[in-house]
Amino acid sequence: MATDESDSGRNLELLNANLARMEELSQRLVAALANKPPERTGLQGPGHDLYLRAASAWMADMMTNPAKLMEQQVSYWGKTLQHYAEAQQALAQGKPLEEDGAAPRDRRFADPLWQTHPYFNFLKQQYMLNSEAMQQAVSGLEGLDEVERQRIDFFSRQIVDLFSPTNFLGTNPEALAKAVETNGQSLVDGLENLVRDIEASDGSLNVTLADKDAFKVGGNIATAPGKVVFRNRMFELIQYSPTTETVHETPLLIFPPWINKYYIMDLKPQNSLIRWIVDQGYTLFIVSWINPDASYRDTGIDTYIEDGFLTAIEEVKAITAQDRINVVGYCIAGTTLSLVLALLHKRKNKSIKSATFFTALTDFADQGEFTPFLTDDFVDALEAEMDEKGYLSSFIMARTFSYLRSRDLVYQPAIRSYMMGEAPPAFDLLYWNGDGANLPARMCTEYLRWLCQQNRFAKDGLSLMGETLELKDVRVPLFSVSCQTDHIAAWPSCYNGVRQMGSRSKTFVVSESGHIAGIINPPSKKKYGHYINADTKPEPAAWLEGAEFHGGSWWPRWEEWLSPRSGKQVAARAPGGPDHPALCDAPGTYVTAIPEMDRAADKGTAEG
Repeated sequence: MATDESDSGRNLELLNANLARMEELSQRLVAALANKPPERTGLQGPGHDLYLRAASAWMADMMTNPAKLMEQQVSYWGKTLQHYAEAQQALAQGKPLEEDGAAPRDRRFADPLWQTHPYFNFLKQQYMLNSEAMQQAVSGLEGLDEVERQRIDFFSRQIVDLFSPTNFLGTNPEALAKAVETNGQSLVDGLENLVRDIEASDGSLNVTLADKDAFKVGGNIATAPGKVVFRNRMFELIQYSPTTETVHETPLLIFPPWINKYYIMDLKPQNSLIRWIVDQGYTLFIVSWINPDASYRDTGIDTYIEDGFLTAIEEVKAITAQDRINVVGYCIAGTTLSLVLALLHKRKNKSIKSATFFTALTDFADQGEFTPFLTDDFVDALEAEMDEKGYLSSFIMARTFSYLRSRDLVYQPAIRSYMMGEAPPAFDLLYWNGDGANLPARMCTEYLRWLCQQNRFAKDGLSLMGETLELKDVRVPLFSVSCQTDHIAAWPSCYNGVRQMGSRSKTFVVSESGHIAGIINPPSKKKYGHYINADTKPEPAAWLEGAEFHGGSWWPRWEEWLSPRSGKQVAARAPGGPDHPALCDAPGTYVTAIPEMDRAADKGTAEG
């Protein structure tokens, strides 16, 4: 008995200490939130006109077809009343409600208490009923165009996901159980994590997805041996050290997206696409883009083409003494590479033997899940932001991408960090995901207006650098890889762009999984397969229906395609040359450089 009383006393003392610590942290939290600068309302959500149109559509529907709305409402009332009655009966019998075994599993409710505890079980199932009712109401609205419908559906889902009972301490059984078990220590740790994230983001909430101290670029990630052999204002050019005695005569140059850092292709040695390519006997170069600050305000798509793509191509040709090279473009760099290829065709420049595209959109007729962010209200707000700062902050880009998968990239990490008090995981992919880059104002505006909104390249042509560039002007042999569940560059849209290209030799592949995992898919993992169909004339659905599925990575298939287009074997090349001395070791300096305005923000945070 005395021991029990002693334990209870210690537990109470610990609980009181934790409550006091939470009070201190709460004061820090308030102070951190007070530092948040005003943010444009247009970047927070859709314009008021969208809500007005939705309300008008609902009112019109109610006036013209009241029976439909009454049926929806009565159905919801009936299901709710029945659910309440069944819950009361189940509670009296001491057992939870039975669930529909055919319903899809929801990872948010994986904790057994959501099923076995009557209270939490009731909350979960009522939330599901509420979600279903809201989604039915939105999907049933008439008098809206397709873009308005997509936007309303998206923002409605955001509201539904926000109000999940898992997102609140009082209705999250796992978080409550841990708080009791730790005498409140988990809540203290969670509040410390929350304060840390808000202080680091100048009053904004940016959930830390990965342990930032677990990785070092050039230390335990981005470690493939190589040298920076050229540098200008836009990029560093890295040439990788050979691992074979001979290599293909034709070099390979990769253009990664400048929204993120290139080292997604060189995280760990075992899943490094860069290492794998070098091991197959290729002289490999990659562009590492600058992370721009306000001084890059007037940098446009033409600048990326002239001082980026065309310059890098010429430097690789000079270093290897080759007249022609093979190239790869990933995501937005693939989009821009297609513009470059059209430009070179117009100029009768034969520098490119073949091109490979990784998840590259060139026809933006169907904007997919990005539709909510590509209408004028949001783009106008982005332009106003960029006019003021000279660039689009990586924070805004990261937040936009995260809310496309808010359950996995916002709410679940927030629950683990802030309610459970857990440290962010040591996950290299999430570390890279949080290491974004800014976008120059002019380039970003041109990309959003000319390509995303107006779809000029796929329609009437894009006037750029003295030429009118069209998709049909892409004439080199090409290999295009898209990913089946990609929410950024949907594979049917990527395929439709390839269909319109003028190349006589086209190979299109759909890899299983998404935008990253479908591309970074090493053969050794034997994880995701791929679909291939030599006929690129059918519509997307027909193409997939006629495609053959092959287990395993698409990497070896690509290498089989690339090898005969890469020339004879020659002695392996050491990085650089007489006119291109090594400037530093890979991964170079640009990949870790902090732009001027970010250094100022870091200094202000430290001093604060």
